[in-house]
Amino acid sequence: MHKRILPALALGAVVSLGLAACAGGTAPADGGGTDGEGKELTVWIMKGTNPDSTAFYDAVSAAFEEKTGAKVTIEEVQWADAHDRFVTAIAGGTTPDVAETGTTWTAEFADAGALEAIGEYVDGEKGLRDDLVEGLEVAGTYDGELYGMPWYAGVRSIVYRTDVFEELGLKAPESWDDIIAAGEVIKAAKPEMLPFPVPGDAEFDVYPWVWGAGGEIATLKGDTWTSELDSKESQAGIEFYTDLALKHGFSSAGATTWKETDLRDAFTQGNVAMMLSGSWTPKALVEANPELEGKLGAAVIPGEDEGISPSVLGGSHLSIFNTTENADLAWEFVNLMTTGEFAEQWAAETGYFPGVQSAMEEALASTDPLVAPFAKQMVEGGASVPVTPNFGAVQAKKTTNAMIQAILSGQKDVATATKDAAAEMTELLNQ
Repeated sequence: MHKRILPALALGAVVSLGLAACAGGTAPADGGGTDGEGKELTVWIMKGTNPDSTAFYDAVSAAFEEKTGAKVTIEEVQWADAHDRFVTAIAGGTTPDVAETGTTWTAEFADAGALEAIGEYVDGEKGLRDDLVEGLEVAGTYDGELYGMPWYAGVRSIVYRTDVFEELGLKAPESWDDIIAAGEVIKAAKPEMLPFPVPGDAEFDVYPWVWGAGGEIATLKGDTWTSELDSKESQAGIEFYTDLALKHGFSSAGATTWKETDLRDAFTQGNVAMMLSGSWTPKALVEANPELEGKLGAAVIPGEDEGISPSVLGGSHLSIFNTTENADLAWEFVNLMTTGEFAEQWAAETGYFPGVQSAMEEALASTDPLVAPFAKQMVEGGASVPVTPNFGAVQAKKTTNAMIQAILSGQKDVATATKDAAAEMTELLNQ
C-alpha cells in the first residue's frame, strides 16, 4: 500500500474544486424532514484540540429541532478516552444514536457490527454521493458499504511564532537542516523557549518523519500486513525526530509524556517556538491566549532536503450506531450537520477542511497565511495510516507512542525500539 493517499483523496478532483463547486454547497433534503416530535437523539462529538464549538452545536440543535420537532443532546467526549469508551459502549449496547468516529475507527466499528450502513441515505440526497470528498468516503467504507458520513478533514503542519522568527532573522524551515539551524539560533537567543518539542504521546506527530525519510508505517502484501517502522529509512526519520530532543536539546524531559494537547498548552503559554500542529488549532491557540493574535505562522513540513514530508490526513465521520431506534431521524441530523451552511460554518470556525467538495472551495482558494500552508500540505502531502479495522488496535495499544517514549527516556535505542514496535504492530494488524 502506497503511503500517499492520492487515489483515495482524488487530488485532481480536489484541486479542481474551484471550477466544479457550487457556491451554496449541498443543501439538506427538501421538505419538512422526518417527524421527530417527542423524540430525542444522543450524539457524541470528540473534544480535545478544536476550539470551543458550543455555539455551533447550539445552532445545529436549534435548526434540527425546528426542522424535525426532535431534540438532540450533544455530549463532548475527550479524544484520549474515546476509543475505550466506544468499545465499552458497543459491548454493553449503550452506544449513542450518532457519534463522531475518527477515520481510523469507522472501519473497526463497522467490522464489529456496531454501525448502520448509510449508503441508501446518501444516495437519496440529490448529488450528495458525488459531492463527498473521496478520501473521507473511502475511509468510511467497509466491505463495500458506507458507514461514515464525511464530516471534516485536517492535516498537521508546522506552526511557529512569527514574532520570534522575525526578531531573530529566521525564515520558515524548508528542509530538515533548516529546522535544526533555526532551533539552534532560538535555543541560544531564547533559552526560556523550547525550539521544537518532541511529545512522546502524540502518534501522528511521528509519521511525517518516517515518510519524509522514505519509510512506511506498514505495507500490505496479499492478506498480510508488515510494519516497516524498523526499516533503514523509517529508523532514519525517527532518529532525526527524537534527536531534536536528545541531540539538539530542543525539547524537555517532561515532553516525553506529553500529548498533543500538552504541547499546545505549552505553546499558548509562550514556551514553544515551533511545533507540529493541526490546521484546526491556530484559532484555538489564539482563543486560549489572545496575545498570540498576529504572532502565528504556518509552514508545510519540509522534506529531508526539499519538498514536503507527508502528514496524516486525519478527519472524522459522523456514524449512526445500529442501537438507535430512530435511524431516519439520526440521518436527518447527520445530513444537516455535514452539508450546506453548517459544513461551511464548521470549516470557517475551526480551520478544518469540509467533508463535502462544495464547501471546500473557499478554504482551498484562501491566501490566509494560517490556511494556505495547511491546504498545500493536504493537497500535496496528505497521507494515510494503514486502512484496516485493526489499526484501531494499534492505536489502543499505543505502539508508536511507546516506541517514541522508550527512545526519549533512554530505555531503548532507535534500532531496538523500532524493531520491537514493528513486531508488535505486525502482530496486531494481522489479528
